[in-house]
Parts: sequence; C-alpha cells; structure tokens
Amino acid sequence: MLAGCQQAEFERAEGPALVWEDLRGQWVLVNYWAEWCKPCLEEIPELNELDKATDITVLGVNFDEIKGEALVDLGKRMGIEYNMLTEDPAPEFDWKVPVALPATFVVGPDGNLLEARFGPQTKEEIRALISD
Repeated sequence: MLAGCQQAEFERAEGPALVWEDLRGQWVLVNYWAEWCKPCLEEIPELNELDKATDITVLGVNFDEIKGEALVDLGKRMGIEYNMLTEDPAPEFDWKVPVALPATFVVGPDGNLLEARFGPQTKEEIRALISD
C-alpha cells in the first residue's frame, strides 16, 4: 500500500520533479537497469513503446546510482526515452530493492504495487498483465 505516500516527489534526470500523486490513474512501471546488464539493454525499446501509451508511465532507476549529467548521457547512449529518476523510490514505499536486473515494479492505477517482475519485459507481457 502506498497510502500516506501521496506527496512523494522524486527528482528526474531531466525536467521538474515528479510528483507521485500525479501518476494516479495510470499504470506505472518502475524499471531498474544498469549499463552492464545486457537484458536491460534488450528491453529498453519495449519500455520506450510502453511509455508512449496514455495509460502507462515508465520510470527508469539506475541500479548503479549514477546521477546528474552522467545519467542523462548514459540514458541517451542506451536509447532510453522515458523519464529517469535520480533516486530510488523503493525506500519511500517500503519496496525491497531488487537484487537481480532487470527488475520492473508494476504499480496499478490505484497506486498500489501489483508485482515485481524480473528479467526483460516485453510490451505484450506487460499488456497481458495489466489487462487481467
């Protein structure tokens, strides 16, 4: 449950801070990735496509805690088009930080964590999950 966390704000690599409550009503995919993670690289195009949908927001979290201009540059080199957060939201919501990558935390429109998925995700797999 994310009750009580509605006012959480997270700094983005580019742009204004993200207000978590503004995402209410959408599916949110919080994706943990790293430069050295080959499956992470494989799923980036799928996540880019999902982020273009009106009902899904994808947020990237760099597992190696790279920040600032280095994060922006790395994201561009890797082809990431969705928003990247400069901090991990897991502690704010009492989520366990993933120990394997890639990891995608799926948050429902109600703001509650539905599940954590490990391994590269596809657009079809995510659509099947959220349409149930």
